[in-house]
This record gives sequence, C-alpha cells and structure tokens, in this order.
Amino acid sequence: MREVREWTAHAERIVRKRRDPVVVQTLRSATAATIAYVIALRLSPEPAPLTAPLTALLVVQVTLYATITNGFRRVNAVVTGVLVAIAFSLLVGLTWWSLAMLLLASLVVGRLVRVEEYVPEVAISAMLVLGVTSVGDYAWARVVETLIGASVGLACNLLLSPPVWVEEAGESIDGLARRLRQLMLRMGEEAAGGTPVDRAEKQLHEARRLDHDIVEVDAALRQAEDSLRLNPRVQDSVLHRVVMRTGLDTLEICTVVLRVLARSLTDLAKEREPEPLFEAETGAALEQLLSEIADAVVSFAVLVTTHLSASAESAEERLAAELHTAAGTRDKLALLLREEAERDPAHWQLPGAVLTEVNRILDELDTEHRTRRLFEELDRVSGEQRARMPRLTRLRERLGVTEQLWRNRAGFGARSR
Repeated sequence: MREVREWTAHAERIVRKRRDPVVVQTLRSATAATIAYVIALRLSPEPAPLTAPLTALLVVQVTLYATITNGFRRVNAVVTGVLVAIAFSLLVGLTWWSLAMLLLASLVVGRLVRVEEYVPEVAISAMLVLGVTSVGDYAWARVVETLIGASVGLACNLLLSPPVWVEEAGESIDGLARRLRQLMLRMGEEAAGGTPVDRAEKQLHEARRLDHDIVEVDAALRQAEDSLRLNPRVQDSVLHRVVMRTGLDTLEICTVVLRVLARSLTDLAKEREPEPLFEAETGAALEQLLSEIADAVVSFAVLVTTHLSASAESAEERLAAELHTAAGTRDKLALLLREEAERDPAHWQLPGAVLTEVNRILDELDTEHRTRRLFEELDRVSGEQRARMPRLTRLRERLGVTEQLWRNRAGFGARSR
C-alpha cells in the first residue's frame, strides 16, 4: 500500500509539472524554435537563419490568444522595419547621421503602426537590413524567416493544444478566500478577549498585505481569461470569464472592507486600553459572526469557481444557508452593541462602524446582489461585443447562442429570489 501511495503521489506531481506554466512554455518554445530553424534552412538564402527561431521564441506564448496577437505584431514590426530600411537605402548609405535618422523614423513609424511592445523590433530590423551590402536579398530573407518563425509558433499552439488555465485561476481565488477566512477567525478570537494595541495593529498590517495577494490572483485570472479566448476547446468562454472576474471583484471589495474593519478594531483598542474591546457576550457574538462570515467567503469562492450546474447549485445552497445564519448573529450583535452604546454613549461611533462594515461584507456576498452584478456585467460585455463584432453577434444569434442562454447557464442566485 505504501508503494502504491508513493507511486500515485509521484504521478500526481508529474501531472502538475506538465501543466506548470514554466514547463509548458519551455517545451513549446524549444520545439517551435527548433522546427522553425529546420524549415528556414531550406527556404532562406542565409546560411544561418537565426531570425526564424528567434521569432518563434518570441511569438510562442502560453495561450493561443497571446500567440496570435504577439505573432501578428511581431511580423508587422519586422516588415515595417524592412520597408523603412529599403526606403533609406535608396536615398542614403550607412553613416552615423543616417543611422540616427533611421532609428528615429523607425521608432516613430512603429508607434504609428501599433506594434505595442515590438516597437524596438522595427528599429532593430531596419538597422540590420541597412547595415548589409545586398539590401534586397537580406531584407527578403529576414521577412521570410520572420514569417516562418511566426507561422511555426502559431502552429505549435494549434497542434500542441495550450492548456486552459481556469483551474489554476480558481485555485488562486480559493486561496485568497481562505486567507481572508484565517484573518477573520483571528480577528474574531482576539476581539472576544482582550486585544492589545500591538496585536490589533499587526492584524491591520496583515489586512493591508492582502492587496499584494489580490494582484497575484488578478494576474492568474488574466492568464485564464487569455487562455479562454479563441480556444475551440471551451464553450461559453465569455460566461467563464465574467463569472470569475466578478467573483474576484467581490472578494476584493470584501478585502477592502476587512481592512477598514481591522482599522476600526485597532482604533477601538487604543480607546479602551487596557480594558477589553467589548463586553464578554458582545465579544463572543462578534467572534461567532466573523467565523460565520469567514465560512461564507470560502463558500462564495467555491461557487464562483464551480461551473458544473449540480455543484454550483449545492454551493449556492450552502452559501445561502451560511449567510442566513450570519444575518441572525448580526442582528443579535446589533442589539448587544446598542445596549453597550446606551451604557457608554461616549464611544458609540467605533462599535457602530464595526457593525456597518460587517453589513457591507454580508451585502457583497448576498446571492441576489451577486446575480444582479453578474447579469449587469454580462449585458455590458455582450453590448461591447455587439458593437465591436456585429456580424459575429448575428451569427451567434442564428445559432441560438443568445444572452438568454448565458443567463440560464449563469443563473445561480436566481432561485433564491
């Protein structure tokens, strides 16, 4: 049994490595560069056509969408640079001042043709072409090699089916939700007892550091969104992107509110030191409420990263039940805070702020609020798509892929209305 478990664990590690972005990018890039060089040896007049493998290395990306966009921009940049160099070669030779004018013109033209990050490639291509004696032959060879590299890079992504990074983005969102949960649990435990100012400030700093986690999750989600674009293996790619993006937006708002809550508890600790933040019953109610909200945050993350209807329905039911329980505890906490404020009216603002911030998190996680937000975003995206690609939109409508179908498939939360 032990050997079986070890073999299974080893197999799982191999599978994870095969899907690792660094491994995938390395294998695809090396394969594309090698094939491009072999083809260029047969088609290019140059003895060592290194432009082809270089182009393949730069064009091949982790996602099909990035490969196509980068390939088009790089070919555009090289061809533009070659044309600029040919124009200069007809007028002047290679001198220091002609080189300066060539570089300036290439960089300006690169901006005009919108090659984005490949603007320097326009100047590099123009400079290399102008520097050789037989401009025509070298220019033609450079264009051919660039086209070979770009074509091979695109073909590698079409044949070596790039992965869809939705699962990895979902794991990032789930990890963020669980970090939020752990911080909420610690804040609740310390609020129930006596919280020294230094511990309250430590929690505040930890809440602020969650901003860095959001940036990392956003990067993972952007990669997942790119992997869904133009990917024939994925249906309802727009729905996938909108569901996860709006889910991350909600968690980001909860993170901001949690940071404000940590600040309120820190200020309250300063006001009441060395006494406890709350009376025993009130502190226990706040600890229970934060624990229930923490569980609801994780359930929300599971909901927005689940795309199977049955699993999504059970996740929604669990989230709705947890929010209902938290709302009852919130009402109990509100009564206790009111009683404390009546006994000590001098410091009612901070406990009131705590209650307000808790209400905001509950409102963001509410399934009806989530459904409205999702439908609004779907309407916005579909409107932009209609304006940008009217013919494709009409074709989708003829095939039955309508906004109502999106709504039906994204319909979690609608049953709770």
